[in-house]
Amino acid sequence: MKKVFVFITDGFADWEASYVTAELNKPETGFQVQTIAIDKEPKVSMGGLTVLPDYSLQDFSFELKFAILIIPGGTGWREPKNHQAEKLVKYCFEQGIPVAAICDATTFLGDHGFLDHYAHTGNSLPYLKEGAPNYRGDEKYVAAQSVLDGGLITANGSGAIEFSRDILHKLGVLEGKDLEEWYDLFKKGFIRN
Repeated sequence: MKKVFVFITDGFADWEASYVTAELNKPETGFQVQTIAIDKEPKVSMGGLTVLPDYSLQDFSFELKFAILIIPGGTGWREPKNHQAEKLVKYCFEQGIPVAAICDATTFLGDHGFLDHYAHTGNSLPYLKEGAPNYRGDEKYVAAQSVLDGGLITANGSGAIEFSRDILHKLGVLEGKDLEEWYDLFKKGFIRN
């Protein structure tokens, strides 16, 4: 089984990764979703779900192989303690491991220079610049729900379905018509007007 890591903080936006983790964690995909945080203390999502992290940065072996790092947004990214995740993100970029960030997690990436050389999006360009004073990626910003550029996937806070679609495509879990049908179902539903 290939591991997929979801980085969680107190106040993480639980819905932002829920579509894709449910798909990735199906036995037939060959992926196993696990969580990582700055420590092993339980994390409470914005929706009130309590999650006990599988791994912490304190005891994480950077020898461990994994397929992708998914970083949901939420209220925790404005807390400096969670910026310890920079070490893990840097490791991913160095090792060619894809990184997928949504909502305020894109602001975290922008503040640490990870967006500067890739096409990317976020909640909005003004929001990104306000929340990430070290951000220098204006020229690469794309006003879109989700953007996939090489090993980086970014999305705004209302783009969870597009974000999930890009991750499923990147990992080859769904492709072509199957991916289009999956996206159509979750975007438009069974009942259409």
